[in-house]
This record gives sequence, C-alpha cells and structure tokens, in this order.
Amino acid sequence: MNEIHKAPSKKLLAVFAHPDDETFICGGTLAKYASEGVEITLVSATRGEMGRRMGNPPYINRETMPAVREKELRRACDSLGIRNLMFLDIRDKTVEFINEDGLTDTIAALINEVNPDVVLTFHEKLGGHPDHCAIGKVTTAAFKHTAHRGSLYFISYGNMMEQPERYGYTRQDVVKIDVHDHLEAKLAAFRDHRCQTEIDEWVWEEDRKALGRFGNYEYFLKGSPTPKSQKPGNLFQ
Repeated sequence: MNEIHKAPSKKLLAVFAHPDDETFICGGTLAKYASEGVEITLVSATRGEMGRRMGNPPYINRETMPAVREKELRRACDSLGIRNLMFLDIRDKTVEFINEDGLTDTIAALINEVNPDVVLTFHEKLGGHPDHCAIGKVTTAAFKHTAHRGSLYFISYGNMMEQPERYGYTRQDVVKIDVHDHLEAKLAAFRDHRCQTEIDEWVWEEDRKALGRFGNYEYFLKGSPTPKSQKPGNLFQ
C-alpha cells in the first residue's frame, strides 16, 4: 500500500466510468497525492460487468464479473492510497443513455458533499469509450452548475498531451505530473485488476521490466481557469 505521510488537508474527487480507469490512466498521480495526504474519493459509474476480458484463462462470467471487479477495484484503491470508493450502479456500456439532467444532479450533489479542491474526470470528446465521454460530460456540467471553488481537470491517455496542439490545445492548457516515485504503487494496482491484466504478459514480468513500461509523467488538461500563482506540475492551488 502507498504510505500516507501527512494528515489529510486537501481533497480530490475522481469521477470515472469503470473499475481500472483510475489505475490505467492516472494511477501514478493518485498514488502521489495520496502519499502527500490528499483525501481521495473515487466514483465509478459502473462495475465494469460488460468488460471483454474474463481472466486468462477465462474464469469469470457476466454474472460473477461485477463482484470480481469491485473486489479488484477495492484492492487497487488500497494500493494507490484511495480511501473512499463509491459506485453509481449504472450498467456498464449504458452511461450515455442515462438521463443527463438526473446524472448531473447526482454528481453535483457529490461535489457539494465532498467539497473537493480538485475534480478529475474524462474529457467529453477525447475520452474514447462512450461511457468515458458520457461521465465526463455530466461531471463537467455538474462542476459548472455548482460554481465550485476548486479546479477541474480532464485525464488523458499516455503521453497524448505531450503534443496538445494536435487536439486544439496549447501547452499552457496542460499540467504534467511527475509520477516516477509512485510507479510501484501503480504497478501493484495494475496487478490488483487481475482479471483485466492477466492477458498482458508485461504486467506480470519481474518488477524492473514491468515498471519500465510506464512513463514518468501523467498529463491533465485544464477544464477550468487556474490562478497564475499555481506552481507548474501541480493540480492543486
């Protein structure tokens, strides 16, 4: 488990679509801030029951998958230092069909309850999977509706935001987080999502080789104005 060194003083709310989004996309950053004492609340819209990976060799089915993936997500949260986990209990692959106003209200209520300094979610157009884009769209709307004091950021895949111009953004729109000290926690969380990663041989190689597959940085696109006084390489003011 990632060690907690300081008492919680800041809060981060991450609203994603599936178990494993938190680990595969921004696990290093979540582990970093958890180690610094940030209180992290993770919301997973679904339990990932329609995932195509069933273990290797397959040992789970559609009926057992929700429970297995929830259990694996809870282990990954332990590895990353995430203290609070919530599910919205939306069926996997149906987030885009949920009433937007109702879901926006649900997430706005969560923002008001958690009162986070930072909100992370998917970009509504760059999220890739329809569930990702849908949860990102309503979370962005909820953030705006609450007129929240904190900052909103969109997670991004790999190093795609090393060249933000390709997506219509500038380098000033991107925050680059150094996570190299937290890659062991990220790898542990990858392995916690066992039914989804067993088929990826590199995850189960010796640690040194597996860790070499990770980049040292994770990238976030600004979804709200940030003060000029904010230090580079930091999501918090």
